[in-house]
Amino acid sequence: MNRIVVLLAILAITASSCKIFQKSSGQAESAYTTDTTAPTKVFTVPGSETTNTQPTAVAKPEPVADEKPIAMRKEQVSFTSETDQTANAGNTFFVILGSFSQLDNAKNYRTTLIDEGFTPIILHSETGYYRVCVNSYKAETEARGRVAQVRNAFPKYSDVWLLIKE
Repeated sequence: MNRIVVLLAILAITASSCKIFQKSSGQAESAYTTDTTAPTKVFTVPGSETTNTQPTAVAKPEPVADEKPIAMRKEQVSFTSETDQTANAGNTFFVILGSFSQLDNAKNYRTTLIDEGFTPIILHSETGYYRVCVNSYKAETEARGRVAQVRNAFPKYSDVWLLIKE
């Protein structure tokens, strides 16, 4: 009997707090709802009382080459090809366009990049990922310049980043 009384009390409290059972009063019930009967407020900025109502042309800003910061990551890497190793072993900064956990996927991406005019190489990272690199440099400034060139010429590769060989 006590269980039934407690259960009925819980149901009554739940029903009274539910919006389904409450009647709408026609006014805004929440601070997040808007009252459509209130007049619209108009604000003016001091000094903007000019008589010229013609819209003025605004020059569109030119895109900045290096809008996004360049992501950098230090890793130990090995070359997947001997010819790539001999050509790039002395370089420290690698411009990376893709990372893959499977070597076959990295090779497919490499083929796609070759078709677009890049000369990519594949690096194997200490993390187990295969990094697809399009250029490598000894100096960081040259590498950053290439990142900016890739971002400008190929907007779809805007997530290009730098790998620093440890």
